[in-house]
Amino acid sequence: MADKKLNWGILGAARVNQRLLPAIMEASNAQLVAIASRRAGAAKATLEKYASITDYSDVACYDDLDSLIADDNVEAVYCPMANEEHAKWALTAIKAGKHVLIEKPMAITSADIMKIERAANAHGVKVMEGFMYRFHPQHIQLHNMISTGLIGDVLSARSSFSFLMQPSRMYRINRSMADGGGALWDIGPYAIHSLRWCFQHEGQPANPQAVVACAKLNAHGADVVTSGVFDFGQDAKGRARFGHFEMSFERSRKAEYEIIGDKGWIKCHNAWAYGTDVPVISWETDDGKSGEEKLPMSNHFNLEIEHFSDCVLHDLAPLLSFEDAKGNCMAIQAVIEAITAK
Repeated sequence: MADKKLNWGILGAARVNQRLLPAIMEASNAQLVAIASRRAGAAKATLEKYASITDYSDVACYDDLDSLIADDNVEAVYCPMANEEHAKWALTAIKAGKHVLIEKPMAITSADIMKIERAANAHGVKVMEGFMYRFHPQHIQLHNMISTGLIGDVLSARSSFSFLMQPSRMYRINRSMADGGGALWDIGPYAIHSLRWCFQHEGQPANPQAVVACAKLNAHGADVVTSGVFDFGQDAKGRARFGHFEMSFERSRKAEYEIIGDKGWIKCHNAWAYGTDVPVISWETDDGKSGEEKLPMSNHFNLEIEHFSDCVLHDLAPLLSFEDAKGNCMAIQAVIEAITAK
């Protein structure tokens, strides 16, 4: 059992395969056995483009998704298709007895997440939302530093994720927020998820009590920029706890979060780092101390695949729970309601 590898299939030729496909091939406890796309030839082209090994002749390429799900050699499925399709195909795979890693968001309604949870329990399979950044050691290090009391009690946090939209990525904003389009469903889940973890309690992310938000919408009803503030309620001393967020397709690249306590602040400068990026954490306290820590490079996609494969192979609970997925989805839905209510 020690050298057992989980057999993976990929449902779709999405751009994220640039990171995920090699991660499956490189993981010590996983192997890619199939990839599928609804576009003729796209699965094979994606495999050839992103494969990190020279011999991938044993990987089956399908021109339809159902054939991959029906493949008995596939034990786990990765779902990277459009946001609004996640629930449908995750449920299809689960009912076929496959374990499923679902690219964020798990679904665009909390009702669909509950359907996925019920199906997973009924069929005895593992399911997890694909927030790869949570497996990067820099976030563990940052929260360990906070737990020492470095910045005191956490009272405020700010997260920002943005980049300039390129013409090749316009498909991200070609449908309304209600249908899974826009920055809020694309990069917003990261910014919101990281905020919820900033206010974590007993190892679980916090859920906001209220939100105010504004956005710039395009002709399709998709947000190009969204900004707002979550109210995470008062702490034990009656002090307000707010989380500020922004996600944008009109700004230069920014991928960071900062946490402010009653004794200082700490900042993660590249929250969604590439494997070749050097992670940097900086901090400053009110007593005049400050520091900057550079951590070793790490590939969070590889770590995510190894974690989920390990959970399946050894019957362990995934780090990211259904409750976490529902909480993030409900927070995003609350932002949409705040925007559309204006």
